[in-house]
Amino acid sequence: MRLLVQKFGGTSVESKESRRHVIRKIKEALEQRYKVLVVVSALGRKPNPYATDTLVEMVDPPKTKNEKRELDLLMSVGEIISSTVLANELRREQIKAVALTGAQAGLITTDDYTEAKIKQVKPKRIQQEFKSNDVVVVAGFQGRTEKGEITTIGRGGSDTSAAAFAASLKASYIDIFTDVNGIMTADPRLVKSAQPIDVVTYTEICNLAYQGAKVIHPRAVEIAMQAEVPIRIRSTYSKDFGTLITTSRPSTFGVDIPDRLVTGIAHMDRISQVKVLQKEDDVISQAKVFATMAEANISVDFINVSPTEITFTVPNEIADYAAELLRDLNYTVSVTKDCAKVSAVGAGMTGIPGVAAKITKALTDVGVKVLQSADSHTTIWVLVKQSEMNKAVNALHEAFELNKVNHKKQV
Repeated sequence: MRLLVQKFGGTSVESKESRRHVIRKIKEALEQRYKVLVVVSALGRKPNPYATDTLVEMVDPPKTKNEKRELDLLMSVGEIISSTVLANELRREQIKAVALTGAQAGLITTDDYTEAKIKQVKPKRIQQEFKSNDVVVVAGFQGRTEKGEITTIGRGGSDTSAAAFAASLKASYIDIFTDVNGIMTADPRLVKSAQPIDVVTYTEICNLAYQGAKVIHPRAVEIAMQAEVPIRIRSTYSKDFGTLITTSRPSTFGVDIPDRLVTGIAHMDRISQVKVLQKEDDVISQAKVFATMAEANISVDFINVSPTEITFTVPNEIADYAAELLRDLNYTVSVTKDCAKVSAVGAGMTGIPGVAAKITKALTDVGVKVLQSADSHTTIWVLVKQSEMNKAVNALHEAFELNKVNHKKQV
């Protein structure tokens, strides 16, 4: 059985008109002799009555695990409605289709309600349904525990669901359909010269996603990478190929990963830099600072540690709370609010000297001050003031000539 997994976001399924485009994409896959597993998000976005955020506003914020369990019951409704409506419309088009909840489709999770983790997929029911149907429409974002409790798997859950099903069923591709035509070299709302990227590695897109690019959830990419299932990021409303996410295997896919230093520029805003002073001979401060943050359930990012200072970032809204916890331990703490992390991502920079120097010069030339920096094999991060984020992103995009991306047509 040749299987294609297609995932459609909320804006793609929110109206009868938009769902016509969805059905057209499904028909195209059927014409290529695929069986199609379709994973759907809830209908539209807030204030749509069935959007997840709209449903959540109907109840008070959960305080106990049981209340979170009930919230998952409520949040799962949006995707169930979406899958049922789409399956009904497919049958009206004379397409053999059936709708399943995530639980019925065999997605098994932990019992961490509202943020459950996928443990495994038991695809037997899906395989049975494909014996009499050409399309199985599954509600994304949800699953069940071993005891049968309904769970949801957090933001980006439909992407992750699609990847998990594709991995378990050994799908040929995962097509993530959105309202944008693939992945861009930078956010086109900030960079007018941003270009579409034809092909990118799993690692690069993971880094771009973790650093702020919102086209696909990074966990979905990790699952697909482990199973070696290629992903295509495509527009629901276009016939273009979009962006292919894969490894460099030209004999298989007819494309190769271009030789480029930097693939894209990502950004995250509304973050604060926290600096904690420590004495040079204080060897326990580092562990104590991070243990305090962990106990308060505060996730820290962009960590730099030196003999005299511990620096990290947190979201703006919890910066004061983080600082207060550390001051209660008699640390000297300073907070710089309204910062942004700008990241240059590219597999081609590994082992190449001068990349950091090029970034520093590009930012200096436009008067952007770097507050903090770090690097890995494929990513270099800089922290700047949020008011200078736009200037920084554009400067790096121009410095690495990403407005001149050499496109390769996919086959």
